[in-house]
Amino acid sequence: MFKGRKLALTLAFTVLIALAFGVSCKGFFQPNSLVSIAVQPPSVNLDVTATQAFSAWGTYQDGTRSQITSGVVWTSDSPSVTINSGGTATGVSVTTSSATITGSAQGLSGTATVTVIGNVTSISVSPTSTSISAGNSVTFTFAASPGPPDYVTAGNGGTLTVLPTDSFFTCTVGVNSGNNPAEVCSATTGAAASYSLYMTYPSPSGGTVTSPTATVTVTGS
Repeated sequence: MFKGRKLALTLAFTVLIALAFGVSCKGFFQPNSLVSIAVQPPSVNLDVTATQAFSAWGTYQDGTRSQITSGVVWTSDSPSVTINSGGTATGVSVTTSSATITGSAQGLSGTATVTVIGNVTSISVSPTSTSISAGNSVTFTFAASPGPPDYVTAGNGGTLTVLPTDSFFTCTVGVNSGNNPAEVCSATTGAAASYSLYMTYPSPSGGTVTSPTATVTVTGS
């Protein structure tokens, strides 16, 4: 009988030790927690109707990094870009500002930027050469092909360069005689004798498209 009681006590003690060891191990081996999320690619130019797949990559407590393949919620802060639940974004409309794409998981998030550009492979300028007197203005039209946009301005993603640069000859976004988007350039007294200007726009291939250079002669300056 004594041996039976001893055996029962030994078994009970063993169970208690095992339970205690399990609890202590659970406290000792902490889960490898997610500490940050990065979205790849971090920045992209996207044509209208074109798509781009994004992925979320997590950095963990132990310093390792791996792709998060489930549980990621994707959002876009602009109607110019949509993104589905799988992380594929679609360009909807040309915009001068970038959309922010956010991938969120486990209370953390990472972001990427998308700029929707048009399908522009060439830009023409009209007029190519003209003259004005100080106090007057001239309108330059930069037509894009094949588009969209049909016309490029500094207001829809284009970059207008004017040389030389001074405060006597300035350009603002306006319209031409056909009510198409254009650049309206004005000269004041003190302007240089002549100016050259050209427009650049992002290319679908990743570079830039540049228009021919237009020249304007300023008289009576």
